[in-house]
Amino acid sequence: MVRKHHLAFLHDLVIAALTPMLAMLLRVGPGVRETQFEAVMLATPVFVIVAAVTYHAFGMYRGIWAYASVRDLLNIVKASSLAILVFVAILLMVNRFESIPRSMPVIQWLLLVVALGGSRLFYRLLRDRRVVRLTRGRDVATVPVLLVGAGDAAELFVRATLTDPNCPYRAVGILDPKDRRTGRAMHDVPVLGPPDRIKDALEWLSKHDRAPTRLVITDPGKLPPALSVRSLVELADRHGLTAVRMPNPTEFQDAVQEGGDLLRPIALEDLLNRRQTTLDVGALCDLIGGRRVLITGAGGTIGSELARQIAGLGPSELILADSGEYNLYLIDMEIGEASPGLSRRPVLLSVRDRNRLIRTFEALRPELVFHAAALKHVPLVELNPTEGVLTNAVGTRNVADAALACGALAMIQISTDKAVNPTGVMGASKRLAELYCQALDLTTHDADERSEDGTRFITVRFGNVLGSSGSVVPLFQRQLARGGPLTVTHPEIKRYFMTVREAVGLVLQASAHAITDPDRRGRILVLDMGEPLRIVDVAKQVIRLSGLRPNEDVEIAFTGLRPGEKLYEELFDASEARIETDTPGILGAVPPPADLAMLRRCLDRLHDASRSGDVDAVSATLRACVPGFAKAASAAAMAQADGRLADRETAPRNAAAADGQGEAGQSA
Repeated sequence: MVRKHHLAFLHDLVIAALTPMLAMLLRVGPGVRETQFEAVMLATPVFVIVAAVTYHAFGMYRGIWAYASVRDLLNIVKASSLAILVFVAILLMVNRFESIPRSMPVIQWLLLVVALGGSRLFYRLLRDRRVVRLTRGRDVATVPVLLVGAGDAAELFVRATLTDPNCPYRAVGILDPKDRRTGRAMHDVPVLGPPDRIKDALEWLSKHDRAPTRLVITDPGKLPPALSVRSLVELADRHGLTAVRMPNPTEFQDAVQEGGDLLRPIALEDLLNRRQTTLDVGALCDLIGGRRVLITGAGGTIGSELARQIAGLGPSELILADSGEYNLYLIDMEIGEASPGLSRRPVLLSVRDRNRLIRTFEALRPELVFHAAALKHVPLVELNPTEGVLTNAVGTRNVADAALACGALAMIQISTDKAVNPTGVMGASKRLAELYCQALDLTTHDADERSEDGTRFITVRFGNVLGSSGSVVPLFQRQLARGGPLTVTHPEIKRYFMTVREAVGLVLQASAHAITDPDRRGRILVLDMGEPLRIVDVAKQVIRLSGLRPNEDVEIAFTGLRPGEKLYEELFDASEARIETDTPGILGAVPPPADLAMLRRCLDRLHDASRSGDVDAVSATLRACVPGFAKAASAAAMAQADGRLADRETAPRNAAAADGQGEAGQSA
């Protein structure tokens, strides 16, 4: 059977056989003497044999012509050089170059390199159909795009559009964020300047009949600090372009091979402009590996992502606890399909049921408890304060006491920025949960409570999770699907945002390092959330990413602050000492310690008042037990009143006010 490398070898031998006579003709012209002709004819078989040996010696047939590279060209140069040198040595020994010009071997070497290298290059271009693309010129059926980025990703995109004759995109220009390659070209695509000179670039492209319709961000992760995906989306919107991005290199190569779309729409996650924190995978495996792990609220946004990431870290058993049957069923089925060999146990369980909770913990003996169960929707908890207190405060005490009773290594409490200077029941109940876990973590003197090496109680505090159930982004998307308007509570409201995957990864990272560091007792670990976003800006981006224009195609309307809602969330209380940690992406807060006995009496009163439905007693107890709650709630009420007054005064100008102002959540 004749293989392709056999044909390649035969091709090279034919070239080797032709080059001696061609070199002679180039050297002396058509007037070749008979003696010179005979000398070349006798020398040709010798050179073919020498070439055959050297070609194989340099591995010229291990490579694939379709992927010929600079390395292959270097092998050709080396093999050709050695073949010519050996050939010259043989001629010197046999006839001392009689009838053969001494410059002929040099000419022959050049012919060999050009013929062998050129044929391989032409085959690659032909196979990639790049010759067809280069000769076809402008194709009116393609979509002209303007690239942002002049690095490897941009080159990969341009090369892909040239090699695929069916590619629907055509790069017409490049914007270099670092402005280092302006005036140069990449595969004949000009680099027109930095993004802030996009107007000049578009004018130049329009004059040359190359006006783009899309702005392609080739490598969002390598944008300079002064430039963000969010600003590029706004830039594209101002100039009538649709902003899209390239996928990561692996997804891009898959799309090229499978003939899929080379571009992706901008996701809201891209607009956060956050640098992904590198996790210490070894520390995470040490934390989870071989241990029984229980997650409360396992069917929720945070709990389900905890289950996914923990399942991949090798626990001996994963216990999924949730009070909602359907959500528990979904996450249990997902984990079972993704990790069929993992021992897991779904448990229908409410954190309010103290006795059953303790019995379950004693029976299953979890070593790590991640407490993600909570009621988080601020207005709903404000309308149902007894339910919020029973789940968020009393429920957390139940989980902590159960973890202590069964001798768990640690309980990790998921908290929220709304616990800082709380203005509503949701935030106050979570703050009380923080204080209780901190007090337990600091209690080392009473052997009946815990020992020095006993259960750790770790609190991790962070802001909003982008796209979580009940949060602002899904609400905006539903409103947009109905044609609008998108409702925002206040033009100045701001929130911190983080993707659920990053938040959970950092929760695990914080837990791993806190458990191994006894000096972190009593601290609250705070995730570095970056800069807060205005909710009205999020609303605008949701509209832009759908291809529409804010306040032109879809209105943004302000509805006024809701009960318990603040304009600005905070990650640190004024009474907390803020400290740096040695873990990237994680900060530390040291609150003043609270008395554990006092907290237990407070929680007992809240439990009794909530069970009896005494809302006034619940409110009074929270104000008495949660530092700063009464003052913050009063300030929030004033801000809410001012916000309603401002909304009434500016109602006719709502659409104009939305442009360039705030953020504003329906919920976080």
